[in-house]
Amino acid sequence: MLKPISNHFTIETEQEDDNRWIAEVLEISGVLVYGNTEQQAITKAQALALRVIADKLEHGEMALGLTSFEFVAA
Repeated sequence: MLKPISNHFTIETEQEDDNRWIAEVLEISGVLVYGNTEQQAITKAQALALRVIADKLEHGEMALGLTSFEFVAA
């Protein structure tokens, strides 16, 4: 049975001691990226999340089963 994925993705951000921003999509393991600004980190996290979802769908590891989804700030 394929693992369904949520249509709601939470992005949590935090500024590191070196001033870089880290962004993580909480619902997708391994989607964690750095950016020079908070917005850049969020954009990179969204792009990586979409690539991970596409890869899992393509390889039959996930069932999407929805017509829309959204990213929200944590």
